[in-house]
Amino acid sequence: MSAEAANPGAHSRRRGRPRIDLRRLGRAALLGPAGRDRLPDAIGHVAEAHRAHHPDADLAILHKAYVLAETSHRGQFRKSGEPYITHPLAVTLILAELGAETTTLTASLLHDTVEDTDVTLEQVKAEFGAEVAYLVDGVTKLEKVDYGAAAEPETFRKMLVATGNDVRVMSIKLADRLHNMRTLGVMRPEKQARIAKVTRDVLIPLAERLGVQALKTELEDLVFAILHPEEYEQTRALIAENTAAGELLDAMAERFAAVLREADITAEVLIRPRHFVSVHRVSLKRGDLRGTDFGRLLVLVGEDADCYAVLGELHTCFTPVISEFKDFIAAPKFNLYQSLHTAVAGPDGAVAEVLIRTHQMHKVAEAGVIALGNPYVPLEGAEPADGERADPTRPGWLSRLLEWQESTPDPDTFWTSLHADLAQDREITVFRADGRMLGLPAGASCIDAAYAQYGEEAHACIGARVNGRLATLSTVLSDGDTVHLLLAHDSASGPSPEWLDHARTPAARIAITTWLQANPEETKDAAAAPRRPVPVTTERPTDANAVVDLPDATVRLAGCCTPVPPDAVTGFAVRGGVVTVHREECSAVARMKSLEREPIKVSWGDAAACRVTLVAESFGRPRLLADLTEAIATEGAAIVSATVEPPSQSRVRHTYTLQLPDAAGLPALMRAMRDVPGVYDVSRTQHPAATT
Repeated sequence: MSAEAANPGAHSRRRGRPRIDLRRLGRAALLGPAGRDRLPDAIGHVAEAHRAHHPDADLAILHKAYVLAETSHRGQFRKSGEPYITHPLAVTLILAELGAETTTLTASLLHDTVEDTDVTLEQVKAEFGAEVAYLVDGVTKLEKVDYGAAAEPETFRKMLVATGNDVRVMSIKLADRLHNMRTLGVMRPEKQARIAKVTRDVLIPLAERLGVQALKTELEDLVFAILHPEEYEQTRALIAENTAAGELLDAMAERFAAVLREADITAEVLIRPRHFVSVHRVSLKRGDLRGTDFGRLLVLVGEDADCYAVLGELHTCFTPVISEFKDFIAAPKFNLYQSLHTAVAGPDGAVAEVLIRTHQMHKVAEAGVIALGNPYVPLEGAEPADGERADPTRPGWLSRLLEWQESTPDPDTFWTSLHADLAQDREITVFRADGRMLGLPAGASCIDAAYAQYGEEAHACIGARVNGRLATLSTVLSDGDTVHLLLAHDSASGPSPEWLDHARTPAARIAITTWLQANPEETKDAAAAPRRPVPVTTERPTDANAVVDLPDATVRLAGCCTPVPPDAVTGFAVRGGVVTVHREECSAVARMKSLEREPIKVSWGDAAACRVTLVAESFGRPRLLADLTEAIATEGAAIVSATVEPPSQSRVRHTYTLQLPDAAGLPALMRAMRDVPGVYDVSRTQHPAATT
């Protein structure tokens, strides 16, 4: 790989701060700690970068941390031949340039001491406090000698759990991985590829979710160079061949600045060259690239209102490309990102993409959670005892991840589920019935919302209302939807295997799969039906086998045919002493008898309350749904769930699951529904059912 190929981020940084000479830092580290009155020369750059963001920062603790790190790592060398201290120094410099506060930098200097030296976590805690010790422990790897092949997934699990209490843990890990990726060229090709793949699948998505775009973009370029060397070289050559692109963007920037000066808007107009992966993606999308495709223009202003003023001027003085406009100020991304996006064409036809944001928005866009400082607020201003760390406000995606990982003790399942969770590249926000927000990945369904809100209680979910309308559980949710989930609180239910076809989140998939594995003999339809004591008595025939204490068995009405008194019924025993009751004409009964499943005699008891599913066939018309539900309510029945299929040739099919206080009222209810204008038939449902 060429020297330029080994440094793929050079294009995107060509107008920024030059990279620090790590070899020079290494030589300074070998000289040992400096005097008491000044910081060692080796971390002078760290101190300079830190003071640029935090002018009043106390550097004494950094001095103390450096001394411990340098002395404990002394005599250790990296595979590149450099003194090992250059690595924690480089990681700390990355974080300092992004604006990390002093505690993060202190932990960063010490982040490998517990893992690779004789320094203990107790020593770190005694010398630097519980916060620094917590961060160091959070990024310390688990030993392969103890965990074997599970060491890597379990290390990430440990880091993610620690990140749930303090996001600075992942900030240090991301900076650590960035420096390791910068120096990965000394590794064997197969090890480079393995590390690059984990970086692509886990670390880059985490950087995106934490909003640390400065780290994410460079990591993307470094991974691109290792995993796709041919495409990388083609992109590098494409950038090299279009050196005039900078001149075109410079000209556009000058025009923008002149327009904003005339409008008396104080703004800074900068050029943001695209990084390698971004250029590659644009070339795949657009084919031949224009000169202005190699970068974007960034306009920085003081206040939020100025952003919209800039947008108005640019759209007035240039031709806007309306399809490119996005307002991430009014509706920020889930990773804290705020900005206005637009694109305009100049008089010569050149189109430039434009980002408009305040200086503070820009800081957060680059550094994400790192720019927010310390998320840990001690209770009532006091240093808490162990185990009393405050739980900071966390992003919704992180809370979901922490919840489902508790249900996956198996490292392989956790690792696979983590990859799947992080593969979701966009998040939506939906609102619960109580007005609280739920963060879900794009493409999530009502099933995902149910498990996100209720956990395992979502097994009893029987329907949903989306934006006030009845909807199936498979309904895909959109950003801003309000979802009201309907649970059968008076009974125990189980999910259907079909739910897995519509579940996108690991939390939902793991919970459904776990239930199905624990209930292997449940039918597809009956699994979603309520399990509850019903007014039925059972009688064991003389030749019946494997069912214990049958007279006291729990009885469940089959969801495929929803029997009610006085239907002729029969039962079949399933695992756990449960009896599933079907109508005798149910197709499942014939199928199970053909498989030599022994029927169990059942009869209705004295109580008469029941649940039944009815199908109403009708011609479409306004207020049909309202009139049907009114007729149902008038007959004293409660709607448990309902679905309305899309109209077909002006005909509409409604399916209602209803709770009746008295089974004797079923005929009258069906007549009342048939009397609704437009309804031409009402019948009991008869679903195909798998073998019990």
